[in-house]
Amino acid sequence: MPLEQQLNDTLKQSMKDKDQRTSDVVRMIKTKVMERRTAKGFTGEVDDALITDVIAAYRKQLQKAVEEFEKVGEKGQEQAAELRFEIQFCERFLPKQLDPAALHALVKERMAALGVTDVKQSGKLIGDIMKTHKGLVESNDIKRVAEEILKGG
Repeated sequence: MPLEQQLNDTLKQSMKDKDQRTSDVVRMIKTKVMERRTAKGFTGEVDDALITDVIAAYRKQLQKAVEEFEKVGEKGQEQAAELRFEIQFCERFLPKQLDPAALHALVKERMAALGVTDVKQSGKLIGDIMKTHKGLVESNDIKRVAEEILKGG
Protein backbone atom coordinates (compact mmCIF):
# COMPACT_ATOMS: atom_id res chain seq x y z
CA MET A 1 0.00 0.00 0.00
CA PRO A 2 1.44 3.41 -0.94
CA LEU A 3 2.52 5.65 1.95
CA GLU A 4 0.04 8.36 1.03
CA GLN A 5 -2.81 5.84 1.35
CA GLN A 6 -1.41 4.59 4.69
CA LEU A 7 -1.37 8.15 6.00
CA ASN A 8 -4.95 8.74 4.83
CA ASP A 9 -6.13 5.50 6.46
CA THR A 10 -4.28 6.33 9.68
CA LEU A 11 -5.88 9.77 9.75
CA LYS A 12 -9.38 8.36 9.23
CA GLN A 13 -8.88 5.76 11.96
CA SER A 14 -7.42 8.24 14.43
CA MET A 15 -10.36 10.55 13.85
CA LYS A 16 -12.82 7.69 14.48
CA ASP A 17 -10.89 6.76 17.64
CA LYS A 18 -10.77 10.42 18.72
CA ASP A 19 -6.96 10.13 18.93
CA GLN A 20 -6.08 13.81 18.63
CA ARG A 21 -2.30 13.32 18.95
CA THR A 22 -2.10 10.91 16.02
CA SER A 23 -4.47 13.02 13.93
CA ASP A 24 -2.31 16.08 14.51
CA VAL A 25 0.90 14.32 13.46
CA VAL A 26 -0.64 12.88 10.30
CA ARG A 27 -2.11 16.25 9.36
CA MET A 28 1.29 17.90 9.83
CA ILE A 29 2.96 15.30 7.61
CA LYS A 30 0.26 15.71 4.95
CA THR A 31 0.71 19.50 5.13
CA LYS A 32 4.47 19.15 4.63
CA VAL A 33 3.88 16.83 1.66
CA MET A 34 1.46 19.39 0.18
CA GLU A 35 4.06 22.15 0.69
CA ARG A 36 6.61 20.06 -1.21
CA ARG A 37 4.05 19.26 -3.94
CA THR A 38 3.20 22.94 -4.46
CA ALA A 39 6.75 24.23 -4.07
CA LYS A 40 7.99 26.41 -6.90
CA GLY A 41 9.85 24.34 -9.43
CA PHE A 42 8.49 20.95 -8.30
CA THR A 43 7.68 18.89 -11.37
CA GLY A 44 7.94 15.32 -10.09
CA GLU A 45 5.23 13.17 -8.68
CA VAL A 46 4.35 12.46 -5.09
CA ASP A 47 5.56 8.92 -4.52
CA ASP A 48 6.75 6.91 -1.53
CA ALA A 49 10.32 8.21 -1.91
CA LEU A 50 9.15 11.83 -1.69
CA ILE A 51 6.90 11.13 1.30
CA THR A 52 9.71 9.25 3.05
CA ASP A 53 11.98 12.25 2.42
CA VAL A 54 9.38 14.62 3.88
CA ILE A 55 8.87 12.43 6.96
CA ALA A 56 12.64 12.11 7.51
CA ALA A 57 13.09 15.89 7.29
CA TYR A 58 10.19 16.42 9.71
CA ARG A 59 11.66 13.89 12.17
CA LYS A 60 15.02 15.66 12.03
CA GLN A 61 13.27 18.98 12.72
CA LEU A 62 11.47 17.41 15.71
CA GLN A 63 14.71 15.97 17.08
CA LYS A 64 16.32 19.41 17.06
CA ALA A 65 13.26 20.86 18.80
CA VAL A 66 13.41 18.16 21.51
CA GLU A 67 17.02 19.13 22.24
CA GLU A 68 15.98 22.76 22.62
CA PHE A 69 13.09 21.94 24.95
CA GLU A 70 15.35 19.73 27.07
CA LYS A 71 17.73 22.67 27.54
CA VAL A 72 14.85 24.66 29.05
CA GLY A 73 14.61 22.12 31.84
CA GLU A 74 11.43 21.19 33.65
CA LYS A 75 9.29 23.71 31.78
CA GLY A 76 10.05 22.07 28.45
CA GLN A 77 9.58 18.44 29.49
CA GLU A 78 5.89 18.22 28.58
CA GLN A 79 6.50 19.64 25.10
CA ALA A 80 9.58 17.42 24.64
CA ALA A 81 7.47 14.35 25.51
CA GLU A 82 4.88 15.36 22.90
CA LEU A 83 7.62 15.78 20.29
CA ARG A 84 9.05 12.35 21.15
CA PHE A 85 5.62 10.86 20.43
CA GLU A 86 5.67 12.52 17.02
CA ILE A 87 9.21 11.25 16.36
CA GLN A 88 8.16 7.69 17.20
CA PHE A 89 5.16 8.02 14.91
CA CYS A 90 7.37 9.21 12.04
CA GLU A 91 9.79 6.33 12.53
CA ARG A 92 7.04 3.83 11.63
CA PHE A 93 7.25 5.08 8.05
CA LEU A 94 11.05 5.30 7.79
CA PRO A 95 13.67 2.62 7.14
CA LYS A 96 15.42 1.35 10.27
CA GLN A 97 18.65 3.14 11.11
CA LEU A 98 21.89 1.16 11.20
CA ASP A 99 22.72 -0.09 14.67
CA PRO A 100 25.83 1.43 16.32
CA ALA A 101 28.07 -1.60 15.65
CA ALA A 102 27.14 -1.72 11.95
CA LEU A 103 27.64 2.04 11.64
CA HIS A 104 31.06 1.79 13.29
CA ALA A 105 32.11 -1.01 10.92
CA LEU A 106 30.81 0.88 7.87
CA VAL A 107 32.60 4.11 8.82
CA LYS A 108 35.85 2.25 9.53
CA GLU A 109 35.67 0.39 6.20
CA ARG A 110 34.91 3.55 4.17
CA MET A 111 37.64 5.51 6.00
CA ALA A 112 40.19 2.88 4.94
CA ALA A 113 38.88 2.80 1.36
CA LEU A 114 38.95 6.61 1.04
CA GLY A 115 42.20 7.07 2.94
CA VAL A 116 40.63 9.39 5.54
CA THR A 117 43.18 10.07 8.27
CA ASP A 118 42.06 13.46 9.58
CA VAL A 119 38.82 14.93 10.93
CA LYS A 120 39.10 17.65 8.28
CA GLN A 121 38.43 14.97 5.64
CA SER A 122 35.14 13.90 7.26
CA GLY A 123 33.10 15.79 4.63
CA LYS A 124 34.38 13.44 1.93
CA LEU A 125 33.57 10.45 4.15
CA ILE A 126 30.07 11.69 5.01
CA GLY A 127 29.28 12.37 1.34
CA ASP A 128 30.45 8.90 0.33
CA ILE A 129 28.40 7.09 2.98
CA MET A 130 25.28 9.22 2.51
CA LYS A 131 25.24 8.37 -1.23
CA THR A 132 24.87 4.67 -0.52
CA HIS A 133 23.08 4.69 2.85
CA LYS A 134 20.70 7.64 2.64
CA GLY A 135 17.96 7.31 5.23
CA LEU A 136 19.85 4.63 7.16
CA VAL A 137 22.37 6.93 8.84
CA GLU A 138 22.58 10.52 10.03
CA SER A 139 25.53 12.64 8.92
CA ASN A 140 26.27 13.83 12.46
CA ASP A 141 26.48 10.18 13.61
CA ILE A 142 28.97 9.43 10.82
CA LYS A 143 31.11 12.38 11.89
CA ARG A 144 30.94 11.40 15.57
CA VAL A 145 31.99 7.79 14.84
CA ALA A 146 34.79 8.95 12.52
CA GLU A 147 36.13 11.24 15.25
CA GLU A 148 36.03 8.36 17.76
CA ILE A 149 37.92 6.09 15.36
CA LEU A 150 40.55 8.76 14.62
CA LYS A 151 41.06 9.33 18.36
CA GLY A 152 41.76 5.62 18.70
CA GLY A 153 38.27 4.50 19.82
